[in-house]
Amino acid sequence: MTRRQVMNLLSAIGLGSAVSPQAAAAAPAATRTDVIDLPAADWRRRLTPQQYAVLRDEGTERPFSSALHGEKRGGSYHCAGSDLPLFSSAAKFDSGTGWPSFHTALPGGVATRTDYKLILPRTEYHCARCGGHQGHVFNDGPRPTGRRYGNNGVALRFVAEAA
Repeated sequence: MTRRQVMNLLSAIGLGSAVSPQAAAAAPAATRTDVIDLPAADWRRRLTPQQYAVLRDEGTERPFSSALHGEKRGGSYHCAGSDLPLFSSAAKFDSGTGWPSFHTALPGGVATRTDYKLILPRTEYHCARCGGHQGHVFNDGPRPTGRRYGNNGVALRFVAEAA
């Protein structure tokens, strides 16, 4: 499924509908899913080469390479491409895998699809706003959900809680 197909699907189920700039500004950031659909050249200008490789080409960063893996402060983790909040620091845990991991995504933050790149099916998840690849979700996480959202750190931007 292409990014455009994902975005069309999100729109069809009400998660990716376009909203006016005024309505978007008035909506809480965690629930806004106004779609960002840019040409590749614009994404290349907005993102670092490593961010582009992960977010737009569905690459994977090396384990233990992200500073966010060891981030312990309170705050939220936003998509590096769209700034949509995806995870709360309260949902972060050390999975031992080398990637920032979370047991729960924020409502409206991510969309999933089945990925067959390694032959066996995996559940891949993307930012609900820009379609940027974040990582994969597995059913081996802690309570309360039993899920592990293994995220590429380069695909995230950490926003610390106000002091």
